[in-house]
Amino acid sequence: MATTVRAIQIEDFGEPDVLQLVELPLGDPGPGEIRIRHHACGLNFIDVYHRTGLYPNALPLTLGLEGAGIVEAVGEGVTHLQAGDRAAYASQPPGAYSEARVMPAKCVVRLPDAIDFDTAAAMMLKGLTVQYLLKKTLPQEGLHPGDFVLFHAAAGGVGLIACQWARALGLQLIGTAGSDAKCQLAREHGAAHAINYSKEDFVARVKEITGGKGVKVVYDSIGKDTFERSLDCLRPFGLMASFGAASGPVPPFAISMLGPKGSLYVTRATIFTHIATRESTQAMADELFEVVQSGAVKVRIDQRYAFADAARAHRDLEARKTTGSSVLIP
Repeated sequence: MATTVRAIQIEDFGEPDVLQLVELPLGDPGPGEIRIRHHACGLNFIDVYHRTGLYPNALPLTLGLEGAGIVEAVGEGVTHLQAGDRAAYASQPPGAYSEARVMPAKCVVRLPDAIDFDTAAAMMLKGLTVQYLLKKTLPQEGLHPGDFVLFHAAAGGVGLIACQWARALGLQLIGTAGSDAKCQLAREHGAAHAINYSKEDFVARVKEITGGKGVKVVYDSIGKDTFERSLDCLRPFGLMASFGAASGPVPPFAISMLGPKGSLYVTRATIFTHIATRESTQAMADELFEVVQSGAVKVRIDQRYAFADAARAHRDLEARKTTGSSVLIP
């Protein structure tokens, strides 16, 4: 076994140029840990937040929260995995941008043979995010077939999975995206309607589509640029579910504004609350694997980058040049 591995690390927070290809030592797993050798690693916008320090971590920092590969060794107390297993994860702490790593076993699950490593690395964090949004982050009366939901960034990795999963649940997903091509992509993946926010007022279009009623829930990973206007898309007692900040963090707002807008609900959701235990992680992953293996959700990988091109991958992601999912190949 190699005693060192290549990894992408930062020593300071900053622009994509801070990403460095380095050699790091690789040890043995301790209690509750595994060692996994990656075949593919996921690329997610949360990686940008870690790189810039918006979500601070101790430095130096190896980025990445999502990967897939082969378990090489397991530590004391780990019973759900063994050496040789195909496995995948979305998990803290960061460290997936590496050829191999030692990490907590809690959020690592066995990967079905029918799902390849690239697909797994592209879908774990994004697919589990969609699972907890559409199945657990629900408005007061729940979601039922025929209900309208608004999903921002519908042509991204999370968005395209959400379009398909919402269709499978019978929901009418209204997606937003920044170009006609991205809107078409969202429609092709199951969005009932798509709004090009660079050309159209998405609030007015949502009201038009829903006959003036508004949607039951808005799922918003954009943040600052869309938050307040998204509230105007909600029907009374609707839910604003913020789960990201691609345009910057949501600024402070007066909670009293929610009353006149329809006694609205607001939540700031995160995947890591939902995957806090091995049992919840496994249950969520089982649902994700089922919907992917059934063909109801297909994971689209539009970008593959070598480790050496990690900085370009981050630039593409921030410039919104990407569609679907992206993976880094060690």
